[in-house]
Amino acid sequence: MMMKLTGLALAAGLSALMGSTAMAEPVTAAPGQAVNAVLLPKFLGILPFDQANRGAQEAAKELGSTGTLEFIGPTPENSAAGQIEMLTTATTQKQNVVMLSNNAGDQIAPAAEAAAAAGTKVVTWDSPIPNGAGESFFVAQVDFGSIGTVMADMAFDLAGGAGEFAVLSASPDASNQNAWIDAMKKVLAEDAKYKDLKLVDVVYGNDQSEESYNKALGLVDKYPDLKVIMAPTTVGIVAAAKAMQDEGLCEKVKVSGLGLPAEMVSYSLNGCAPQFALWSFVDLGYLTYQASYALATGAIKGEVGEEFTAGRMGAFKIEEDPGRPGAKRVLMGPFTVYTKDNVEAAAN
Repeated sequence: MMMKLTGLALAAGLSALMGSTAMAEPVTAAPGQAVNAVLLPKFLGILPFDQANRGAQEAAKELGSTGTLEFIGPTPENSAAGQIEMLTTATTQKQNVVMLSNNAGDQIAPAAEAAAAAGTKVVTWDSPIPNGAGESFFVAQVDFGSIGTVMADMAFDLAGGAGEFAVLSASPDASNQNAWIDAMKKVLAEDAKYKDLKLVDVVYGNDQSEESYNKALGLVDKYPDLKVIMAPTTVGIVAAAKAMQDEGLCEKVKVSGLGLPAEMVSYSLNGCAPQFALWSFVDLGYLTYQASYALATGAIKGEVGEEFTAGRMGAFKIEEDPGRPGAKRVLMGPFTVYTKDNVEAAAN
């Protein structure tokens, strides 16, 4: 009888344990705490980062943080060095958390490690630190591998399944664009569907409108059989589309990539950029602040497997980053492919 009772008690205990695990709720950070935070984009002056700031400010207000939220960034011309300097300054100021869209590659890792050692958390968003050093985790807009696939698919569709295309990217140090391009190259190499599609060049406009415009024209001059310019940057895609429009080349060379509907609507409707994709930067900023607030207040530790709530966006989980061994991410998703059929509604 004693053995039976013990067995029942053990079973009940196991059942309770399993039940409590299954019913575990994501952590919700207590509102109204003082979190001093810095939102540090690659640089200031473009709409996507302004939208991310809007989302972060929304989250800070919703959480009732009694600390500060600064939106600061370097100029495009001094982006990498400026980001390193600003992260170092934030550490000296004993900011609780810096939310970084990295444009300095692994160059910024020592400053991020110094910040972490001094107690300033570093959460990356939009563009991570490639080696993950000093970074608590990365808030990923979408799975980077999936961006490679969607870019390959858009190039395939616009080229009619065969022909030459080129990439107009941001800067050589932009880890997000570099990862997306690498993912696209992998898809092109491994899937027989794309055997007749040829990537002829990758050039960089450094997220400057005039430089990107000229790079797009240079691609057309260098490759007379070019069918598509793929620009995984919101600055580059607008510049390339305008260049093709100004030169009367929209029937010959199509533009695609990652762009904001509000900036791309006219180019979609006139056929210069029939397809492009993107996600919500407002949501990305909102989620980044929610995650950073939870981390800075100790509601989460930044460990793989932890789940937390992010206000209106629901629950999220910290997981291993498949593209960066040893690093961690919070995956937002999804992205949307825009065409003339849905771009006007999204642009309003």
